[in-house]
Amino acid sequence: MANVSIRDVRKAYGATEVIHGVSIDIADGEFVVLVGPSGCGKSTLLRMIAGLEQITGGHIAIGERVVNNLPPKERDIAMVFQNYALYPHMTVSQNMAFSLRLRGAPKSEIEASVRRAAEILGLLPLLERYPRQLSGGQRQRVAMGRAIVRNPQVFLFDEPLSNLDAKLRVAMRTEIKELHQRLKTTTVYVTHDQVEAMTMADKIVVMHDGIVEQMGSPLDLYDQPDNIFVAGFIGSPSMNFLKGRVADDGSATFRAEGGAVLPLASVPEGAAGRAAVYGIRPEHIDLSDDGVPAEVTVVEPTGSEIQVFAKIGDEQITAIFRERHRFEPGATIRLAPERDQVHLFDAETGKRLGGLVQDDKQPSDRRMKSGGR
Repeated sequence: MANVSIRDVRKAYGATEVIHGVSIDIADGEFVVLVGPSGCGKSTLLRMIAGLEQITGGHIAIGERVVNNLPPKERDIAMVFQNYALYPHMTVSQNMAFSLRLRGAPKSEIEASVRRAAEILGLLPLLERYPRQLSGGQRQRVAMGRAIVRNPQVFLFDEPLSNLDAKLRVAMRTEIKELHQRLKTTTVYVTHDQVEAMTMADKIVVMHDGIVEQMGSPLDLYDQPDNIFVAGFIGSPSMNFLKGRVADDGSATFRAEGGAVLPLASVPEGAAGRAAVYGIRPEHIDLSDDGVPAEVTVVEPTGSEIQVFAKIGDEQITAIFRERHRFEPGATIRLAPERDQVHLFDAETGKRLGGLVQDDKQPSDRRMKSGGR
């Protein structure tokens, strides 16, 4: 096992820079998830750690070694891909043993390593089968087993669950997290699915357009997003956003563009009268006779909860209720955001107002420290 240090890493294709000075520290044994929309640079960054992409600038260290110029086979990493990449003419056992055979490991060591990995992943009854005889989940476990037998310092996962159906993704998510808890190997995991990121990570790194928007524990990012992008990306359903202005009459209220007056727990310093965006998560909205009138547009019962889509003026808003209310489209309900769960963001910059991790007087600091341009 080893820590991974990424310092001011840049990647350019010709004149086009796609990774803009990213810096991330990954502790020994930590499970870090790189998450973001398609094209944000997360897979490119993972491939640079693996040695499959050349680094344009900066450096990457695994343990005490800077690995910029080392080929993948000398970096002591193991990578699990989205498409499994199993050899169809080899059995499960042969697929898992392949890297050890290439290395010239003794037969007894190969057999012991394969058996240990198979026991961990529940593959012992499948060792003599071929990939075509396996389900998608079983193939993914074989790919993971092939990585485990190498006993690497770092595991790299590149969207390994994307090809699985929804139910199997949930099961494999649990298996990968349990595997990490048993092996304690440093892991870097790439996904576009923020639910995977929230449920699996020790630390999440949110990327966007080749920079790091924010990094921290899953609940830190959920409860204290630095900006509108992170607030909207982390959480499902997404946070609601209403444009408007903070009241300047001394009251702790926010007036949305449609005229609705919404509560605030307090007004951040310097925010009175300021154009802002009011953020509230769907689960932090209650029904109240004193709430803001909203017209129900769609009701989606999921069994454990009810998602209600409604309009406050011209703005769409989503609320989640555990109780089994009977709402009809077109009906008017009154919604009351929990004032101590409200997030305020600057309308121009998108940055959080109040409770910023970095001082607002140094607007470039957050991006410099987290790997921005």
